[in-house]
Amino acid sequence: MNSYSSYSATQQRWKKLIRGWQGIDWLLFLLPVCVTVFASILISSTQKYTGETGYAYATNHLITGVVGLVLALWIARSRYEVLLQWRWIIYAATIASLVAVMAVGTEGLGAQRWIPIFGFNVQPSEFAKLGAIITLAAALKDRDAPTLFGMIRALAITAVPWALVFLQPDLGTSLVFGAVTIGMLYWSGTNPGWLFLMASPLVSAIVFHVSFPVWVGWVLLMGVVAYRSLPWRLYSAVVAIGINLMSGKLGEVLWGFLKEYQKDRLILFLDPDKDPLGGGYHLIQSRIAIGAGEMWGRGLFHGTQTQLSFIPEQHTDFIFSAVGEELGFVGGMFLILAFWLICLRLVLIAQHAKDNFGSLLAIGVLSMIVFQAMINISMTIGLAPITGIPLPWMSYGRSALLTNFIAIGLVESVANTRSKPKY
Repeated sequence: MNSYSSYSATQQRWKKLIRGWQGIDWLLFLLPVCVTVFASILISSTQKYTGETGYAYATNHLITGVVGLVLALWIARSRYEVLLQWRWIIYAATIASLVAVMAVGTEGLGAQRWIPIFGFNVQPSEFAKLGAIITLAAALKDRDAPTLFGMIRALAITAVPWALVFLQPDLGTSLVFGAVTIGMLYWSGTNPGWLFLMASPLVSAIVFHVSFPVWVGWVLLMGVVAYRSLPWRLYSAVVAIGINLMSGKLGEVLWGFLKEYQKDRLILFLDPDKDPLGGGYHLIQSRIAIGAGEMWGRGLFHGTQTQLSFIPEQHTDFIFSAVGEELGFVGGMFLILAFWLICLRLVLIAQHAKDNFGSLLAIGVLSMIVFQAMINISMTIGLAPITGIPLPWMSYGRSALLTNFIAIGLVESVANTRSKPKY
């Protein structure tokens, strides 16, 4: 009887263990792991002839990926609802870490973004993206989220970490905050017209310096959107038009806050040949590398631009240029397909989440990954300004890699407790 009882207890423990993993989306785990391993190979290629520590970056990327995967698996087995109780503590810790960067952080590449901890440089702005997603999801889960008050509350929550990141200055990460906020507001049911009006001053400030007739049309269009979507229609339309009219001058004011290298990045992507040895050098060499790869690429460890280090810091923000040169158009499309599948799984999990909080967590992570992947790939081929946004799981960077894996762990926790779809 004792042996039978022991066997039954063991069987029950195994059933409980298996039951705890039944809702996990294993494809969503497998894809980032494959992309991380693939990135390590490409990183080692970019560092092949850089000296004795050339392969250290690839090794560190793999080790960080393993740590991130372990964290993601642990978080996936946890209850994400617990975060609701800790949301303001997480938000306060996020703000405190960003303030600490400005006080005791180390400077590099024209910005103060890192805090040295036990010999490692930690970038709090990367983890701040997760803190913002959790806090926003908690704020937007209630019924009043689609109202004007709900939108203003969400913007107020995002404004503080956004401002602290922008002042580092880290323009790329601050743009990610904006993309995450817009994506989560849209998913919560916020009127799309309000989202257009929210972004309209920035668009107006840019268009004013590009085409005056287009700018006039945009200003009038925002007046129509305000008239149709806001209360006090006529008053709202006049205010919207007035704000957009003033945005041309506002753009000049904001331009003055940018560093010189940031101004070069925003201007020279349109014509990098104006400064081929300065601000336009990265983009010119990146386009040469991707173009040289043609359909099938030059082969791993055989890209001339990559092996001869024509692209500075290629293992970070410009890792896609190594993909394009050594694996060609086909390799680049396979990588984009992997990102597409990751995003598809995130959408499916968001659709079948058991509550609004879990659904919004998945959409926040989706917005973060989509925006970063689109902007990074676009900037390497000259379709977007160089903003220093890393390619998820591909670009070297411990903080960014850990953030992405923790984000996947959060979404897997949502998937593990979601209601199963019925067919």
